[in-house]
This record gives sequence, structure tokens and C-alpha cells, in this order.
Amino acid sequence: QVQLVESGGGLVQPGGSLRLSCAASGSIFSIYTMAWYRQAPGKQRELVATITVGGTTNYPDSVKGRFTITRDNAKNTVYLQMNSLKPEDTAVYYCKVDVTTNPRSPVHNYWGQGTQVTVSS
Repeated sequence: QVQLVESGGGLVQPGGSLRLSCAASGSIFSIYTMAWYRQAPGKQRELVATITVGGTTNYPDSVKGRFTITRDNAKNTVYLQMNSLKPEDTAVYYCKVDVTTNPRSPVHNYWGQGTQVTVSS
């Protein structure tokens, strides 16, 4: 089994910054793509950022230039640095990690429990 623990959410004023962390632990053999998603009330969950094993990143236009995803492979941790935050960034943020638990297992997706980010004055 694989566990993901998120941290770093909170309340911030517009224009402020937050850094989210997501640490994976448990029966991990390899971690592949790591990603952050968010879901605002009444809306569908949307992709915020992805990062591959090799460090290639991808962002939707809504956060490009403001958010930065990074990973520390030694710590099995993915981060999301969020700058110039806007009220429309308010949502529950979830990390997702693609993991194999042994050399022959298929890749499985695991999700974090979610952390609330609120941008408000």
C-alpha cells in the first residue's frame, strides 16, 4: 500500500504565495509522473501541473508562469510553489502519483487526501 501526505495549504491574500508538499511512502518500487490537481466547489477536478521522472513539466494556461512543480526523488516528494495567487485559485488541491510497488506490477495511481487553499482578502 502507498500513502500520500499533503501539507502546506491555508489562507492567503491575493498576490500571496503558498508552497504545497506531498510525500509518498509505503510499498514503493518506482514513482513515475507526479501531479497536482484542484477542485473548487461545484466544479470538476482539474489538472494544475505535472512533472515526469525526467523533470519535464506541464501546466494549463490558467497557472502557467505563476505555479511551479518540482520533485525530490530521494524523498519521494512533489512540491507546488504557487505565486501571485488569485481568488479563483481557491480550491482543494490534491496530489496524484503514478507508482509501481514491485518490478512486475502495473502502474497504479494514488491520490492524496487534499489540502484546502483559500485566496481571500
